[in-house]
Amino acid sequence: MNTANGYAALVTGAGSGIGRAVALRLAQDGATVIAADLDLDAARAAADEAQALPGRLVPIAVDVADERSVAALFTEADRHVPALAALVNVAGIGSTTSVPDCSAEDWDRVFAVNARGAFLCSRAALARFLPAGAGTIVSVASVAGLIGLRNRAAYCASKGALIALTRAMAIDHVRDGIRVNCVCPGTVHTPWVDRLVHDAGESLDDLRARQPMGRLGTPAEIADAVLYLLDDRAAFVTGSALVIDGGLTAA
Repeated sequence: MNTANGYAALVTGAGSGIGRAVALRLAQDGATVIAADLDLDAARAAADEAQALPGRLVPIAVDVADERSVAALFTEADRHVPALAALVNVAGIGSTTSVPDCSAEDWDRVFAVNARGAFLCSRAALARFLPAGAGTIVSVASVAGLIGLRNRAAYCASKGALIALTRAMAIDHVRDGIRVNCVCPGTVHTPWVDRLVHDAGESLDDLRARQPMGRLGTPAEIADAVLYLLDDRAAFVTGSALVIDGGLTAA
């Protein structure tokens, strides 16, 4: 997919944080972006922000953990774009507990959004990509899926599952003209991270002190990496988990 030309992409979690940055970055490149989010008002605000850009955002509400909601999202997307070229799975939630402190309900909730949500959206996208013999999927996983983080058991496990799903889909569809990759951010300063830090009784200064670069990542930095993986410049890249963490895992 040549991101220098107009194309259509669907981004989940597009109302805030990394999802919003990705959606706006694609619109800056001229894409028509289906901006899907559980919070429709947030998706609409992102669409308003994109009005001065070459592309546009189409806000649609979705609960990525709900099969019917995902089906309705893609049906609505089909009404707005002639052919979907890319899916970016960003929607996700966190949990700040160890296994002894994690309820079964919380475990299921985290997996429902982070793993099941990506599965449902990818399955719907593949139903459109396979007949066309083209398409790109990029999911936002996390370094938490590669290393252990204290008091993040369900989150680590769900992001590890997302990385494994990425690799499985990449191999299944490598001969179908479809590429599947994920990015693994370290700690990125988003409203979601602000809430997690608050819930865990930590501070942003504590997080910054643990970073080799002495700072957190930005949503825009992750969005640029997603754009690269969508583009033809990454034509030989599939099944990859691109780490973007300021050296956190190296340390």
